[in-house]
Order: sequence, then structure tokens, then C-alpha cells
Amino acid sequence: MASQRLKRGVRGAIAATAVAAAAVTITPVTAGAQPNTSSDALKRYNELAEQATKLNEELLRAEEQRDKNQGLLDQANADLAQATQAGDQAKQDEEAFRGQVDKLTEASFEGARFNQLSALLVSDSQQDFLNRMTALGVLAADNEEALDKLSGAVNAAESARTSAKDAQGRAQQAADEANKIAEDVKKRQDELNGQIDEVRQQLNRLNTSDRAALSDKGDMSDISVPSGTAGAALEYALQQRGKMYRYGATGPDTYDCSGLTMSSYRAAGVGIPRTSQGQAGAGRAVSRGEVRAGDLIIYNGGNHVGMAVDNANVVHASTDGVPVKIVPLEAPGSIYAMRRIEG
Repeated sequence: MASQRLKRGVRGAIAATAVAAAAVTITPVTAGAQPNTSSDALKRYNELAEQATKLNEELLRAEEQRDKNQGLLDQANADLAQATQAGDQAKQDEEAFRGQVDKLTEASFEGARFNQLSALLVSDSQQDFLNRMTALGVLAADNEEALDKLSGAVNAAESARTSAKDAQGRAQQAADEANKIAEDVKKRQDELNGQIDEVRQQLNRLNTSDRAALSDKGDMSDISVPSGTAGAALEYALQQRGKMYRYGATGPDTYDCSGLTMSSYRAAGVGIPRTSQGQAGAGRAVSRGEVRAGDLIIYNGGNHVGMAVDNANVVHASTDGVPVKIVPLEAPGSIYAMRRIEG
């Protein structure tokens, strides 16, 4: 009797376990979306990858500032060279015109005190008087012209010296700033390299299922695009699906997030900033309801960017270990800005 009760109890426990198991809901991962899993390893991977993405964006901004600063330095040096050349020419003109004025001044004193009274007193005839008056006028005109030229040369020389001093100061400031930026770029590059190593180490710790979900290429089907610039940019971006992410890459084989969007619009004949932060200010703002194909969607405070496929999806280069793919528009993170480049 006891044996029968034991058997019935075991069967009841098995049945209850089966019912509980059947009640568990397994949520499938949306194709192309960042996997939603409780895996601690995957969670840590996502955290490290987000930190690396932020560092990559900071590095790109520093490099962008370095290039801009180099342009300022080059311009300042060019201005300095031009001002120096102008100063040398003005100095030569000043010396030449000063010599001419000195000669004319000397002639005016040695030429019988050229004035109307002396010309009249020493003239032998009316014609001689007229000749002397003509010579006097010529000398006065020459002297005035020489004085004007000398004055202009002196002013030009002073202006050139001022311009040269200004250009020299700008060049020195730009050079000092360039040194600081170079140090900042190296520091951020070292930080990014260390972070990338951590991301890749963590990627290797993921289980087979998580790694497969990350490497999934998502929707690779043909997608129609609109006409015009936005459509051309989107078509290029869609053609990059399946290519892997790489920090700082702009194609054609690997991309980071802003490298993909920049290259896509460049292929469509439009230049946009290199960084996602810069792209957050490109074009014009649109609302969530207005989003359409080709719009840029910037995420996470300006540290990530994707391109709208339509009002519900984006194509983006996500992070290390993940290919370019289509995901739901809200999947990459918190929306920071939505920009329409053309139209």
C-alpha cells in the first residue's frame, strides 16, 4: 500500500514539473537585434563594447581637432611667409622712395631757391621765366609724388610687421596646441587599444549561442530604397551588410558606426562629419514620427550612429565582433538626435 502511494507521489511530482516547464516562455532574439540574454558574460561584453565605442568616438574627435589645428598652423605659417615677403618689399620701396625724396629735396635747395620770386628775378626773358616756372612745377609734383610713395611704403612696412607679428603669434599658439592634441590622441589611442583587448577577451568567453547571435548578419534580403541622395546613401549602407565592425574604420571592408554613415553619404556625393557627434549636427532635425529612409539616428549622447532603413529600422555598424546589420530603430540605445541630411 505504501509502495503504491509512493509511486503516485512520484508521478504527481513529475507531472507538476512538466507543467511548470511548459509554462516557461522562451523569447526568441529578433533577427539582427542585439541579443537579449541574462548571460553575465554577454552583459559584460556589451558594457565593455559600449565603453570602447565611447573611447573610439573621443579618439576620432581628437584626431579631427588635430587635423583642424594643423590647418590653422599651416595657414598661420603661410600668412607669416606672405607678411614677411610683403615687409621685405615694403622696406625696399621705403629705402628707394626715401632716396628719391632726399635727392629732390637737395635739388630744391641747390637749384637757386626754386620759387616764383627767384624765378622772376633771375630770368633773362619771359620764355626763360616760363621755363623756370615749368621746372619748378615739375619738381614740386615729383617731390609730392615721391613723398606719397614714401608714406605708402612706410605704412605698408608697418602693416606687414603687424601682420607678421600676428601670424607668428597664431603659428606659435597653433603649434603649442598641436603638441597638446598629439599627446591627447596618443593617450586616447592607448586607452582604446586596451579597451579593445578587453572586449575581445570577453568575446572569447561567450558561449557558442551568444557568439552565434552576435555574428548573425540579420536581414540580408533585397530592400527597395527611395530616389535621391538619401536613397543612394542607404543603398550603399545596405550593401555593406555582413561586413565586420572595426574601430576607426571607414571601409571598404570594415567600418565603425560613423565610418559607415560617412562613407555612405560620400558615395552619394555628400560630405558629412567623420564623427557621430559631428553628424548629430549635420543636416536638419526631424521628429521620431518624421523619420524616413536615409535619416541619421544618433544614440547614447552622440557616441553611436545608424541610418534609418524606414521608420522602424536602422542599418548600423554595431561593435567589435558584430557585422553591419539591420536592427529595430530603438535597439542600438537611447536616441540622442535624428537628422535629415538632404530634403
